[in-house]
Amino acid sequence: MLKWMLASVLALSTMVAQAAVDIQPDTLYPKVEFDTSMGKVVVELDRTRAPLTVDNFLTYVVKGDYDNTIFHRVIADFVVQGGGLTSEFEELPSLDPIVNESGNGLSNAMGTIAMARDNDPHSATRQFYFNVGDNKNLNPSKRRWGYAVFGEVVEGMAVLEAMSYVPTGHNAQLNWPDVPVKEVKLKKATLLKR
Repeated sequence: MLKWMLASVLALSTMVAQAAVDIQPDTLYPKVEFDTSMGKVVVELDRTRAPLTVDNFLTYVVKGDYDNTIFHRVIADFVVQGGGLTSEFEELPSLDPIVNESGNGLSNAMGTIAMARDNDPHSATRQFYFNVGDNKNLNPSKRRWGYAVFGEVVEGMAVLEAMSYVPTGHNAQLNWPDVPVKEVKLKKATLLKR
């Protein structure tokens, strides 16, 4: 009962935050174009399976909050992650965390987009990742939460594959591995017209 109440409160706070922006609430499969420093990628989101996640993601898109961010974590045959840092590696402000929708039947398969999070299963805010490998280990099981997939790449998979093989190294400022040596930028994310 407590989990359900928490989920309801978080869902309500997400809806209030999104009320000020047009996120195409009646479109079940909205599309977003990512204009990156390596080319364009288009994803189709699945609001039927991950409504809270899609609405949260589109709020950032429509407000321009993903524009001029970087892909800060790149691991070949695994993931390309971004959405939360500037070129100076400064963390950007986030909306409240959302409820984890990883049990929606969508798999962390090659060419899908999913939400990044901390160890807390309900900690996803703005960071997302593209699966550039079949990552079944990121799916939920009976004993643990997974990572919520909320769409798939419909154009530009070759761009993502090229991105996944850029040289990376350890970033001393963040104390993170797998940071691209040469910046890979998300110049603009755009919600495409219906």
